[in-house]
Amino acid sequence: MFLRINSKSFRIHRGNCNRTPKLNYMGKQPNQKRIRLVLLDGRVLLRESLARLLASEHDFELVAECATPPETLKKLSGAEVDVLLVDFGIAKEFIPCARKAGYHGKFLVVAREIDARSSAIVLKCGASGIFLESDCSARLMQAIRLVASGEAWVDQKVIQLLADRYPNYEDRWWGAQTQREQAVLKGIVDGLSNREIGANIGMSLSTVKAVVQQLFKKAGVRTRSQLVRIALGDPPRGIPKAGHENDTE
Repeated sequence: MFLRINSKSFRIHRGNCNRTPKLNYMGKQPNQKRIRLVLLDGRVLLRESLARLLASEHDFELVAECATPPETLKKLSGAEVDVLLVDFGIAKEFIPCARKAGYHGKFLVVAREIDARSSAIVLKCGASGIFLESDCSARLMQAIRLVASGEAWVDQKVIQLLADRYPNYEDRWWGAQTQREQAVLKGIVDGLSNREIGANIGMSLSTVKAVVQQLFKKAGVRTRSQLVRIALGDPPRGIPKAGHENDTE
């Protein structure tokens, strides 16, 4: 972990269901690619309810709803899946298995209850975010779309848990960044696009993109979600050289 995480530093996806999301998907073109999803949850009632909800979205395609990890791995074989929604209780065991089986898509973990240690482990395993069941359905739709686009969804409650667990952590990596890099990194962790970051801090889009690439290089990562995960845990090993993947405007 290298970021000094506290509730004052970040505006991480506060659970306000009455607020209109920043992203508007109602104007999505009919020929635009739909987000392909797989749902893994052993609780029948919740799984069936989520499946109906996901199937009702015009830009989503529910590939499969599964009750067990073996069933899910079988469905993933040969299928093109963008985001896999998985129950928090089995995420830390399932995510490495799915990666080993060849799944290269995103993971969004759905949790009823969370704790700091398990949340950090799940994020380090490769989850692009943790969504709390206590949040509303509109926020879930937003979280899925953000994760599918290469962003990370980090609920404020998760951030607060980690802050409480590591209140005196020595923030060496964070302290090594320039003021401009710190501002851009906060925006990335906040789930903002490059354009939104630039508007917030008075920086041109091209400059924001250049700073993002500097952060990728310093952290040794190639995606925004990997950068956010490093902010919440130990730096991953063996990540390919920094590049332009998921350079979201």
